[in-house]
Amino acid sequence: MTARTVQQLFDLSGKTALVTGGSRGLGLQMAHALGEAGARIMLSARKADELEQAVAELQAAGIDARWTAADCAKEADIERLTTETLHRMGDVDILVNNAGASWGAPAEDHPVDAWDKVMNLNVRGYFLLSQSIAKRSMIARRSGRIINVASIAGLNGNPAFLKTIAYNTSKGAVINFTRTLGAEWGAYNITVNAICPGFFPSKMTAGLIASVGEEQMKAGVPLQRLGDDEDLKGACLLFASDAGKHITGQWLAVDGGISVVTGA
Repeated sequence: MTARTVQQLFDLSGKTALVTGGSRGLGLQMAHALGEAGARIMLSARKADELEQAVAELQAAGIDARWTAADCAKEADIERLTTETLHRMGDVDILVNNAGASWGAPAEDHPVDAWDKVMNLNVRGYFLLSQSIAKRSMIARRSGRIINVASIAGLNGNPAFLKTIAYNTSKGAVINFTRTLGAEWGAYNITVNAICPGFFPSKMTAGLIASVGEEQMKAGVPLQRLGDDEDLKGACLLFASDAGKHITGQWLAVDGGISVVTGA
């Protein structure tokens, strides 16, 4: 076998990617990365209007993109998402599990229904969609890439001002889910890896950044800045492409170095 060039290893031409939580923020950023590398994109999120805008943005960049609205906290929606994606796009080569939820409350007062909401989407949803796509597309073909979006919140406890025990617990579960699934599905040539973002400006983090202050948050980051609109692209493309074909069950923090100083 002749070794391929770097450009060939990262090329996703002819591949299809399904990105959940893809209508904005980190999900849309990763969809751009995959599409720019040549993949066709199916975006999913709950809100059709936001998906329409996101797909229009991708198409304006020359990316073949479509959308299907679905709530990945609901098993019926997950099965419908799989069916529609396979019908409209063919086999799925790359699955990005990114849809997620958070909830802020002191542990002693954290509502149980809010705990369940976070766990159902952030953990159960990742498992059910991975299982559905693998059984109906990846396993029989002995080929697939699964990327789970975890968080540096899954690597450590919180500073005192953060009270997101359900979110942190769910993201810790995603990391071990990634390790376990990567080990089990290696026999099918399916790689499973996780990206652990640090602080990126987003709808989910807007309240935190406003309350703590952007400059104070930057001060705690070794690189002295928050993540931007391109910082996840490289890690996503590595795990999605043949450049990362010998990497599985791993997590990578994209956090400006926060996990280094906190000891993760």
